Amino acid sequence: MTDKQKRIGMFVCLATIVLAVLDTNIVSAATVPIVGELDPLHGVEHMPWLVSAFALASTAALPLYGKLCDVFGAKRVFLGAVGVFMLGSALSGAAQDMEQLIAFRAVQGVGGGGLMSVTMVVIARIRAGEKDGGAKGGSMGGLFAGLGMAVGPMIGGLFADAGNWRWVFYINLPLGALIITAGAIVLRFPRHSTAHRIDYLGAALAAAFASGLLLITEWGGSAYTWASPQILGLGAAVVLALALFVWRQATAAEPILPLALFRIRAVALGFALQGLVGVAMVGAIMYVMTYLQVARGIGSTSAGAFLIPFAFGLAVVGLITGRLAWPVRTFMITGTGTAAVAMALLALTSVDTSLWTIRAEMLLLGAGFGQLLGMLIVAVQQAAPPQHLGVATTGIRFFQTLGGALGAAVFGSLLFRLYAADVPGTPIAAIDGLDPIARVHAIGAFVSAVDVVFAIGAGILLLALVLATRLRTPEGDEAGVGKRVGEPVAAG
Repeated sequence: MTDKQKRIGMFVCLATIVLAVLDTNIVSAATVPIVGELDPLHGVEHMPWLVSAFALASTAALPLYGKLCDVFGAKRVFLGAVGVFMLGSALSGAAQDMEQLIAFRAVQGVGGGGLMSVTMVVIARIRAGEKDGGAKGGSMGGLFAGLGMAVGPMIGGLFADAGNWRWVFYINLPLGALIITAGAIVLRFPRHSTAHRIDYLGAALAAAFASGLLLITEWGGSAYTWASPQILGLGAAVVLALALFVWRQATAAEPILPLALFRIRAVALGFALQGLVGVAMVGAIMYVMTYLQVARGIGSTSAGAFLIPFAFGLAVVGLITGRLAWPVRTFMITGTGTAAVAMALLALTSVDTSLWTIRAEMLLLGAGFGQLLGMLIVAVQQAAPPQHLGVATTGIRFFQTLGGALGAAVFGSLLFRLYAADVPGTPIAAIDGLDPIARVHAIGAFVSAVDVVFAIGAGILLLALVLATRLRTPEGDEAGVGKRVGEPVAAG
C-alpha cells in the first residue's frame, strides 16, 4: 500500500470503530420510544433483549472471525463483517414488531462482532513493519472509541426525542457504504498462498460456551433465581461446552483458538488483563449511571452525559500513549494503577457527594483505561506469531466481552443482596414511592451497596496491576512499543 492508501485505510478503520461504539450506545438511548411504538403493552419485557441479542451474536462470532482473518485475509473478512452489519441495520430499521427487531439485532450482532475486532487486525496489517505503528494504531482506535462513546447517547436521544428511532439503525447505512467502498479500493494486503482448514466444531463450541455464559448473566437473579433448575442446568451446559472446547482445541489439526498461544506469556497475560479490565469497566459505568439515577434522581439522558468526562479521558490519554516511546508494560502498570485509584475514590461516594467530584473521578477512570485498551491489543499483537495475528486480536475482544458480562452479573447480584439485607421487601425500583424517612434509609442502603461494588472493582484492578508487572518478553524488551507488530517472540 502507498502512504496515501495507508492514510485512507486508517481513516476507514477509525470510522468503523466509531460505527461499532456508536451503535452500542445509540440504541440504549432509544429503547423506550422503540418499545412504545412496536409493543406498548408487553414490549418492556423484551427490552433487555435489544441489547442482549446483539451481544450474544457478536460474542459468539468473535473466535470464528479471528480464524477467518488468518485463513482468508483481513480485508475480505472486514468487508464481509461490515456488509452483514449493514444488512442487520437495514432490517432492524424496518422491523414491525419486537420479535422481528430482536431477531434482526442478532443479525446485526453477527456483523458487529467483526467491526471492532477485525478492524484492529486490519490496522495491524496496515501498520505492519512500521516502528511504533501498532501503538499509534491502538491509540487512535481508543481516541475514536471514546468519541463514539461520548456522542452515541446524545445522537440516540435526539432521534428518540424527534420520534425517528428508526434512524438509530438507518444512520449506519451511509457510513457503512462509505467504509465498504473506500476499504475495497485502498486496502491491499499480501494474498494467502497456503490452504487451511477451519475448525467449525471448535467455533460452535466456543459460541455455545459464550452464549450460555451471557444468558446466565442476563437471567440469573432476575428472570430466574441463581439456584433455579434453569440457571443450574445452563451452568452445567456452559461447563460442558468449555470442557469440550478445550478438548477440541487440544486435538484439532487447526484449532480456532490454539492453546499454544496461552504458553506465550504476553498473550496469556494480555487476555487475562483484558478480562479483568472488562469486569471493572462495565461495573464502573453501569453502577455510576445507576447511582446517579437512583440516589440523585438524575434522568437517564442526563446521567449519560457523565460518560463524557470518561470518554474524554479515554480518548486523550489513549492518543498520548501512542506518541510516547515507552514500553507497553509501563502503560499497563500506570493504567491499572490510575484506574484502581479512580475506583477506590468512587468507593467513597456518599448520598451528597458533589457531582463535579464524580465527573472528575470518571475523567480519572477514563485516563486509566485509556492507557490500557489500545496498549493491551498492541502487547498481544506483538507477541503473537504472524499466522495467528487474527485469532490473538479477536481473542482480546472475546475476553473483554466475557469479563464485562461476568462483572455485570456478579456486581449486580452482590449489589441487590447487600441492599436487600438492609431494606428487605423493597425493590430498588420502588424507592421513589416510599415515604420520606423510609426513602432516606433505602437510598443510604443503596449507596453503601454501590460503594462495596466499587471497592471490589478497585481490588480487581489491583490484581490487574500485579499481573501487569509480569508483562515482559524473555528477550527483556518488556513488550516495548518499538517492536514491530507480528514479529513472534519466544514462549514465556
